[in-house]
Amino acid sequence: MIPQDFVDALLARLDIVDVIDRRVPLKKAGQNYQACCPFHQEKTPSFTVSPTKQFYHCFGCGAHGSAIGFLMAYEGLGFVEAVEVLAADAGLAVPQEQGARNRPRPAADLYDLMGQAARFYREQLKASPRAIQYLQKRGLTGEIAARYGLGYAPAAYEALAGAFADYQRAELGTIGLVIDDERGRRDRFRDRIMFPIRDIKGRIVGFGGRVLDRGEPKYLNSPETPLFSKGSEIYGLFEAKAAIREKNRVLVTEGYMDTVALAQFGANYAVATLGTATTSTHARILLRHADRVYYCFDGDNAGRKAAWRALENTLEALTDGKEVFFLFLPEGEDPDSYVRTRGVAALEALLDKEAVPLSVYLVKELAGEGMPQTAEARARVLKQAKPLLAKLAAPYLGRLVKKELSQRLGLGGPEGDRLLGRAPGGGSGRQAASPPTQILYRQLARLLVSEPSWVQQVDVAQVVEGEPYADRLAQLLGWLRDQAGMSPAALLEAARETPLEGELQALLGEAMEWGETFDVAEEFAGARRQMYDLWRRRRIEALSAKAVLSEEEGRELLELLRSAPI
Repeated sequence: MIPQDFVDALLARLDIVDVIDRRVPLKKAGQNYQACCPFHQEKTPSFTVSPTKQFYHCFGCGAHGSAIGFLMAYEGLGFVEAVEVLAADAGLAVPQEQGARNRPRPAADLYDLMGQAARFYREQLKASPRAIQYLQKRGLTGEIAARYGLGYAPAAYEALAGAFADYQRAELGTIGLVIDDERGRRDRFRDRIMFPIRDIKGRIVGFGGRVLDRGEPKYLNSPETPLFSKGSEIYGLFEAKAAIREKNRVLVTEGYMDTVALAQFGANYAVATLGTATTSTHARILLRHADRVYYCFDGDNAGRKAAWRALENTLEALTDGKEVFFLFLPEGEDPDSYVRTRGVAALEALLDKEAVPLSVYLVKELAGEGMPQTAEARARVLKQAKPLLAKLAAPYLGRLVKKELSQRLGLGGPEGDRLLGRAPGGGSGRQAASPPTQILYRQLARLLVSEPSWVQQVDVAQVVEGEPYADRLAQLLGWLRDQAGMSPAALLEAARETPLEGELQALLGEAMEWGETFDVAEEFAGARRQMYDLWRRRRIEALSAKAVLSEEEGRELLELLRSAPI
């Protein structure tokens, strides 16, 4: 892990305008800078960069973030990689926290060995009519095979001895190309079509091998190595990242051949998980590259089980503004066969018309088509739902899903309130406050994330419990006090992969809409006055409603009645 104080120092040293301008030319537009958004197609610039907030926001597609977030989205890097690139630009060395510091990084020559093996497999494919015929039967052209670097591993036990001068070198075992046991050393992959697996930088980190005829396992992956982890790598992402950015969607399939076949027929924004359940790491990577993620599964029991695991692991990675869908193909079909027989247009029509949003799929799977008819059935749904809803990281979507599920279950009163995350009975017993209260609290939150140092001027005790947005504002105030001295961009990075991440992104995005005549200091002073006045009135109401006041409460009420709003 990279220490947070280093991330803060790095962001303080960088200028987001320079970072983005080197990759997407910007033009001055008042206090900010603008360009056509690199994350969706547009003719009129709506991509805005704020030098004061060190934050970018697109008013067209909603993309937003810090300099680190931009590099992650634009170049498809992970957080650590993005920090390393920016630190190198700034002339800083990236420290590691204790524990991470002692973990060795893969040596560069391990990647070189993987590249050498990939070249060998490609040459073997050219020399194998049987392997070429197999790919041709699957409808793949030489062009698409070359694009994805497909190869062939010969059936010989030590074929790789022809690729490496020293077949016995230990590193070949380290990266999973060979197996060492009591029988000696032999190639791991034999008589298989080879699919190189690349990381986001394009380096080969592993292989997937598919049998040509019959045999088990049908697909064989590289083992876990210093270069490769099935739970964090996505096949085809490197090849598809430009198309994913252009379409702002990614289609997730279950196999290498599906991904390559879809690209062959024009759906070049497809990727695949590596024969394992979709992990939360997979989901975070996918959602970093596109706003819309489509999981495509077979419609049989195995496909539906895989879809549910994907849903469970996507919940904690989801943020508001991102959309996840589930598409179940007709029985007996997979993406490869479907696009081959019907074409890519039919597949895309299926995505647009038949894919089920995550929220709909979640509620339907939990509650069924109609309302559960017995108390026992509703209790079972609640028991299943609560741990899933607790994992859902997108705050606004979470509230809407809870509300829909509560209505589907016919829950009112205390149990429905608890499911919705409210105090039983609605909190204070009064009717909910009028919308202007929520508008006031949310505007105060926007002002504070824009000028974090002002948090010391706001008393969290004056946030009125039970009012709309009150809990969220109180949580934000407490968190901001712990992040003293941070810039808005640093706050965003400190909140990365926490429940507050989506909220901060939304607040900063909304703050970008303020015009140049907007007086932030004056607006903050006004919001503070309104906040105090609301608290004062509510406190007077509460004390006046008591039949008997203590001596201390009597003095407090008298002081409040005499005082004027600040």
